[in-house]
Amino acid sequence: MKRLLSFLLFGLYHFSSKLSLEEKVAQIQKGNTQLLSEVLEDYKPFVKKAASKICHRYIYDSDDEFSIALIAFNDALMKYQPKKGASVISFSEIVIKRRIIDYMRTHQKEKRELLFEPGAESSETAGYLENDQSMKQYQDEQDSVLRKEEINRYSSELSEYGLTFGELAGSSPKHQDARKNAIFIAQLVSTNDEWFSELKSKKRLPIKKIEKEVEVSRKTIERNRKYIIAVAVLLSGGYPYLYEYVKEHL
Repeated sequence: MKRLLSFLLFGLYHFSSKLSLEEKVAQIQKGNTQLLSEVLEDYKPFVKKAASKICHRYIYDSDDEFSIALIAFNDALMKYQPKKGASVISFSEIVIKRRIIDYMRTHQKEKRELLFEPGAESSETAGYLENDQSMKQYQDEQDSVLRKEEINRYSSELSEYGLTFGELAGSSPKHQDARKNAIFIAQLVSTNDEWFSELKSKKRLPIKKIEKEVEVSRKTIERNRKYIIAVAVLLSGGYPYLYEYVKEHL
């Protein structure tokens, strides 16, 4: 009996390993927890790479960012819908990126507010707490300065693609579905190393490659080209303040 059980488990493991990731996800969504554990373990290098790309540093197992990215990957596996047109990897990169950026923004705010937490008074912090309002005002001013610098930097980068804020206002998709499709494509571009590298070097969208991966016509992609480029650049990870304004629409 033990030999039979060992044989069956051995066969099951190797059978699952031969499945594509999309096929594994389909089984996971049906409740295969063993396969879920296998995928989470096998794809840890991918999760680390995705988190490292956003944080611009190597991510270790002990880092909070790794835990957040792994949870995001788990959620992506459970929410993935093949009918949307993206691969599991592309969709997972988008989810991981959102979670990490949200964490970074929240963590930065927590660090700023830590000194002023009610009940945290001490002889060392009393002087700071007395100036609570002025310090918050100072921080707001600093945020405003950083936000303006970020807008200027974003404007400068867009100019490399021949784009201006004025043009974008006129070229943004008018219909909600069209805008959602354009944003989705921009998310794919921003998380695909090959596509984004081509965009950065050649200053144009890799439309032939994109149309093979999404259920959107080439004509539609070309019509929304400017908007897609602008959003892809914004989502590249270098504009946390601007991302804060638009994330609820993504």
